[in-house]
Amino acid sequence: MEYSSSVLAKAVNEFAKLPGVGEKTALRYALWLLKQDKEAVAMFADSLSDLKDKVFHCQRCNNLSDTPLCPICQDTERNTKQICVVETIKDVMAIENTDSYKGVYHVLGGVISPVEGIGVGDIKITQLLSRVKSEAVEEVILALPTTMEGDTTAFYIHKLLENENIKVSALSRGISMGEGVEYADEQTLARSIALRQSFDEIYKH
Repeated sequence: MEYSSSVLAKAVNEFAKLPGVGEKTALRYALWLLKQDKEAVAMFADSLSDLKDKVFHCQRCNNLSDTPLCPICQDTERNTKQICVVETIKDVMAIENTDSYKGVYHVLGGVISPVEGIGVGDIKITQLLSRVKSEAVEEVILALPTTMEGDTTAFYIHKLLENENIKVSALSRGISMGEGVEYADEQTLARSIALRQSFDEIYKH
């Protein structure tokens, strides 16, 4: 597509780098911004800059936060003896939206996937083990995708925790095979958490 303005072309090119955004949608975004007043555009630009400069990973659970510890880890009413292990930050948001879980989280930042070159050292498994050993954890809930990679990761973590004298459970199979936690509807997810079973019981076959 030809543009009469190189500045507009640059903006379209940057918007088109966003996931799921093609050139036509990127152009629509850029033209919309051109219609806004200067203050609104400046606020938009500042918010993008702040995303990179002021949003961090929680030092304890790897969730996103504006402070060293995220609000969930700071909440004294949360059950710190219960850790829900998830793949991504979006999974934390999905579970929180159910309002059915009052423990804390551990965000792995991915799952083991040899095909994609993601190994144990590329995700936060070592940090999880350190938390289990230092925080008097009683239960680890594995809320990972029902995929081959998710199951591989769950099996690895379960094996790692075998000698830690804690309960290791997993979500009931209400979530469809091949589906991630973030895509499950709230009712299904809440039920899967409430009806969670021991890892051995779910995977014994």
